Amino acid sequence: MDLRPLRHFLALAETLHFGRASDACHVSPSTLSRTIAQLEASLGVSLFERDNRRVALTREGRLFQQYARDTLEQWALLRQTLMEQSGELTGEISIYCSVTASYSFLYELLSEFRLRHPRIELKLHTGDPADAIGRVIGGDEDMSITARPEALPGSLAFKPIATSPLVFIAPSEPADWVPSPDSPPAQWATTPMILSESGLARDRTDAWFRRFGIKPRIYAQVAGNEAIVSMVGLGFGVGVVPRIVLDNSPLADRVRILEVTPRLAPYDVGLCVLERKLRHPLIHALWQQIPDTPATKSRPRRDGSTNLGAGDAPRG
Repeated sequence: MDLRPLRHFLALAETLHFGRASDACHVSPSTLSRTIAQLEASLGVSLFERDNRRVALTREGRLFQQYARDTLEQWALLRQTLMEQSGELTGEISIYCSVTASYSFLYELLSEFRLRHPRIELKLHTGDPADAIGRVIGGDEDMSITARPEALPGSLAFKPIATSPLVFIAPSEPADWVPSPDSPPAQWATTPMILSESGLARDRTDAWFRRFGIKPRIYAQVAGNEAIVSMVGLGFGVGVVPRIVLDNSPLADRVRILEVTPRLAPYDVGLCVLERKLRHPLIHALWQQIPDTPATKSRPRRDGSTNLGAGDAPRG
């Protein structure tokens, strides 16, 4: 079966750019354009609206996008089931996570898995952790390593790997605008804050400020926790990051943890996947690599020590 037209269509549907889609598919833009035209001729509808400035999916294109994803998924499921019966798994799994998660969890997660299944190819994409769940639900990734949201969508399965506290951080150099443990709430209202654009850490930080009736003074909103550590270290404001990010940051010595009451609740970090994809032998094999009830782990720091648990006293 030649499934390349479906893959070419999905690449264009994701990127909405002929150049990037053709690069991803390793074909020329003209070949990609002919493939899309042949699909549209076979279906008798336009899948994309396109002009000199933009490419967009039509209503029919969105319907065909779901069909293409389902068809490729069912084909992969059948193929892997047959291969599983023959005794060896082969194929690819795409995983999305933040840069921090890539070196904090992936080695432990994948080292034994690679020994057991050497013919499975792993495709890793890194980016803003706030996008992790959306990329899995949207079908762009098979799995993601992410924080468990307050309300997990019913279509998703989540298996915890570790727990990480959320901490307020400030520049290591003293500054009169940095709140102290006994500072009144009014000082927090004037403190420049550097926060994530979205995600669980942002939601919990916003709730923390609302608890005191404070509207935070937001200096910057950034994508990615590593950027928050960098900007705080440069003295631009106070930030909120998972402790695991700080423990693995090369800029950890430029910031300090603030003692804040009440503390922000820690969150579970784990593997996230669509429930229906757990039927896929490759996905199931990696899912089974994680114990069902893992003990809470502290992650190694660069200096060889371990991070603090949620109930330990912070430094600062």
